[in-house]
Amino acid sequence: MNTAALPNIVTNFSDLDPEGHYSYSDYLKWRFQERVELIKGRIFKMSPAPNMAHQRASQALNFKLLSFFHQQPCVVCAAPFDVRLPVRDKKGRDTTVVQPDLCVICEESKLDEQGCNGAPDWVIEILSPGNSRLEMREKFQAYEEAGVREYWLVNPAEKIVLPYVLNEAGQYYGLAPATEEDQLRPHIFPELAIDLKEVFA
Repeated sequence: MNTAALPNIVTNFSDLDPEGHYSYSDYLKWRFQERVELIKGRIFKMSPAPNMAHQRASQALNFKLLSFFHQQPCVVCAAPFDVRLPVRDKKGRDTTVVQPDLCVICEESKLDEQGCNGAPDWVIEILSPGNSRLEMREKFQAYEEAGVREYWLVNPAEKIVLPYVLNEAGQYYGLAPATEEDQLRPHIFPELAIDLKEVFA
């Protein structure tokens, strides 16, 4: 993207108002090193580099997903990867851009050069120390509102997965938590069996 065509490029994170309200068009002008997500117009600074437990879980899950969806119409994407959720303000501006650890997108029309424009079918977030509030509250609400069909919260420290599925009313309901002793299948892709011992190895 040609940054010269974008006025008011921001190169220092400290130049942003942490209490401000921003849109995707603002997000495109940010050229600082810090990784951030935008949820309903609010800036959330992402955690530093994930720890090894996070990395191992992410790699194991990514391998399973890539193997399963190989030569299928769904695309598997891993962070850093921008997902613009259809959560807008009163002026109709996009206000939510997140970077899920893993996501599965089955509608090719949602993919463009900037990432995904719309709700993925399945999102997996892996908790790291210090970022659990973001995933368990703000992102949970954003994914639910946007219509993400299935959402998994993976906690490597506790070796547990909390799966949520969107019901017909557009609200998440929680399935039974799964531990490292379990084999877990996504509700929307029941043919895929994931041995959680491998995820939490």
